[in-house]
Amino acid sequence: PSTAHRILNVLVEYRMVDRVEPGTYRLGIRLLELGNLAKTRIDLRQEALPYMQRLHDELEETVNLSVRQDDEMVYVERLTSDRSAMRVAHLIGARAPLHVTAVGKLFLLGDGEDSVREYVARNGLAVYTRNTIRDTESLCRELEKVRRVGYAFDNEEAEKGVSCVGAGIYDDEGRLVAGLSVSAPSNRLDRSWGPRVKEVAETISRAIGFRAGARAA
Repeated sequence: PSTAHRILNVLVEYRMVDRVEPGTYRLGIRLLELGNLAKTRIDLRQEALPYMQRLHDELEETVNLSVRQDDEMVYVERLTSDRSAMRVAHLIGARAPLHVTAVGKLFLLGDGEDSVREYVARNGLAVYTRNTIRDTESLCRELEKVRRVGYAFDNEEAEKGVSCVGAGIYDDEGRLVAGLSVSAPSNRLDRSWGPRVKEVAETISRAIGFRAGARAA
């Protein structure tokens, strides 16, 4: 007890803990300040890359990290496949509308149905291939499928011959902040990869501070 008391006195001095009353302490404001400082220094790309590399090594296909900017997804990191024949060749910095990407569908789902309808009214549903979703009701039905499984597919909706499976990455406040996805020529993409992509996305979420039960409504 005497050792614990000395340690606590030092922590009080540095505002790591507050003395509520004799024998009772609580976490101090300095810990909150340090926590916020650490949060601002988190580099999503840096945290995600090791897990992206493992997934890339495992599946031998292109692995993407993307973030939302307004009504588009922007690719901020990519590990490309070296396999021969048809390859996925999007560049870092490339953009795509939410409704044609796997990860974009996750963001639309998180927005809620009213916001989805506003998205459609604001942008329309630009058609890129014969598989692109073209009406609001079809989009809402697709998003309900995403809700049930926790990951999403782009079924040649953005580019003919290329498919994608993606899952969401959440921060310490439970907010959807990015997406992890695997792109491949459609004849190579295995839909059973969905749970694995979701698992890796959840690992990245925990690496940037997400905790179970913290997901924003």
